[in-house]
Amino acid sequence: MSGSNDLFGIAAHLHVLLRRKTGRVTDTEWMAVNADYAREIARVARRAAEVDGHAELLPWAEKLEAALQARLEPQRKPLLQAAADTLRAGQVPVTPVPPDTPASPDSKYVGRLR
Repeated sequence: MSGSNDLFGIAAHLHVLLRRKTGRVTDTEWMAVNADYAREIARVARRAAEVDGHAELLPWAEKLEAALQARLEPQRKPLLQAAADTLRAGQVPVTPVPPDTPASPDSKYVGRLR
């Protein structure tokens, strides 16, 4: 099972538990693709576990957060690694401007009427 399928399965299970225990209806597909929404649903599930005593929600909220973290982590590593390598080398990324690039129209216009 891929990470996306795992995340969707966990989201579906948590959706059913939240609907049965608290009456809250969630969007399973959106939970599987939107990290902010998934974090909020996990927070709601944790709150229901603490306040309302629905302890079976807590492990599923943790599973959702772990699956979400596992999905997001591979996307962040290459960018963070490249930034760390650049800083370690003491280089500052600079985008060169070709010498034949004309100046912007705003720099030529000094306030005269045309």
